[in-house]
Amino acid sequence: MLLVPGLETPRPEQLSPEARSVGRDGDVHLVFPADSPAVRAATHAQDGDLPAVLEITDVAPVSVPNRIRGRAWLSGWITIVPGVVEPGRVMVRLELGELAVDDLWGAEGVDPDAFAAAAPDPLAEYETELLQHLHSGHGDQVRRLWRLLGEQRAAAGADDRAVPLALDRFGLRVRFTRGGEGSLVDRSFDARFEFPEPVRDVAGLRRAMHRLFDATED
Repeated sequence: MLLVPGLETPRPEQLSPEARSVGRDGDVHLVFPADSPAVRAATHAQDGDLPAVLEITDVAPVSVPNRIRGRAWLSGWITIVPGVVEPGRVMVRLELGELAVDDLWGAEGVDPDAFAAAAPDPLAEYETELLQHLHSGHGDQVRRLWRLLGEQRAAAGADDRAVPLALDRFGLRVRFTRGGEGSLVDRSFDARFEFPEPVRDVAGLRRAMHRLFDATED
């Protein structure tokens, strides 16, 4: 959602962009219907001095307790991008000033220059499909990863429910729920399984996952 101080709207969904992308300079481009409150506000702003915050919520694409994996806040100033995206649509530019992230790795600020220079994770486009495939097609193998937990192993067991929660080029995060599905015990914790080296594509991920699963058989 794009939050603009002082902007009132009867429906919060009107502040959700239909599409978003990041330009080479790190600015965020948001596409809205031409009659949206955000477009009207940006149209009447002077000299690009209208502050706004883009709030992003990351929800796990698999069913787990507490599905929100993180939130991000991108603060800056919005202006209209000249030109027609498509009939009835307008692009709004968010020039970034500050960024903050609160996710599975912790809470911290992000330097706008570092954000602009960052390369997308090669698995981001496929993460939803890959996690769902691991969950539905390799559930037993994911559950056996508890054998690799080391000191955390005492907090888990072979009958725990294990759901792949997040996947990137550096590794896999799994959420273990004590007692398995349907248990009266509701205690969950996350474990991170790092790959030996960052993967570059889905083929590299396949090899890394095979190595990870094979390690549970040793």
